Amino acid sequence: MTALLESSVGPAAPAGPTPGTAAGRQGRGWTVFLLLLPAALLVVAMFSYPLLVAAWRSLAYPELGTQNYAWFFDGATNIGVLLRTVWIAFLTTVICLAFAYPYAYLMAISGRRLKTLLLVLVMVPFWTSLMIRTFAWIILLQDNGLVNEGLGLFGIGPLPLMRNTTGVLIGMVQVLLPFMVLPLYNAMAGVDMRLMQAATSLGARPSTAFLKVFVPLAMPGVLSGSLLVFIQALGFYITPALLGSPTEMLVSQYIYAQVNGQLQWGRGSVLGVVLLVTVLVLLAAAAALGRAGRRRQGAAAKREAA
Repeated sequence: MTALLESSVGPAAPAGPTPGTAAGRQGRGWTVFLLLLPAALLVVAMFSYPLLVAAWRSLAYPELGTQNYAWFFDGATNIGVLLRTVWIAFLTTVICLAFAYPYAYLMAISGRRLKTLLLVLVMVPFWTSLMIRTFAWIILLQDNGLVNEGLGLFGIGPLPLMRNTTGVLIGMVQVLLPFMVLPLYNAMAGVDMRLMQAATSLGARPSTAFLKVFVPLAMPGVLSGSLLVFIQALGFYITPALLGSPTEMLVSQYIYAQVNGQLQWGRGSVLGVVLLVTVLVLLAAAAALGRAGRRRQGAAAKREAA
């Protein structure tokens, strides 16, 4: 009789909350929270704590107050260093995009062997120390270096390729170029090339199909690569210090000069805080422009459909 009742009623419900119920969702939420807690604590310890210390020192050294912020905003030199840093980062991003876009496109349309070779060439710089690469550029770009000797064969030069913005841009572009190529290739590899063939079969020119079909679909790679390069370029120190000029220093060099040279911990902290705020403002502006562009594309698509 017991077996007959169990077969008619079905198996007993499992103990504990059902996954679809509110109790089940709450239990799942606690599980996710506990799994993420170690990573969250690591982020707080490794990133948030130094930022909080820098913010505190900007207000507390050498005495409690806002004198460090007044020093920064009252000095034309300080504003000039910040603007120069943003400008150099912007130029580095644009140059990296100009070189990386065709390279990533070639990777996306190539066969397996050529694609592997191109990918290896992109990864090679990661196998060499940044310091070694920078000293190599010093040997190449100095007044009697290999580059000027090669230009001299054509009656050009010697050109000032070091101790100026040119040398800084060359070194930073070479270091940051892989960080633009890889996101671009990742986005381009996900684009269905048959869409361009369909556009050309419907009467569009190859250039028009590329600009109207491929470029918008690969735009996420452009945005992610540009953000990666721009943010890293803002904090570069070794390359500008070795290839640049002390009269054209960037924020990272200025922080080093204030903290290590003059022991002005408060002023160095203010420079770091202002640079962080500048990055956040620029990221917010980029996000707003991206949302506006997506809204315009959506509105244009609706108009074409209508």
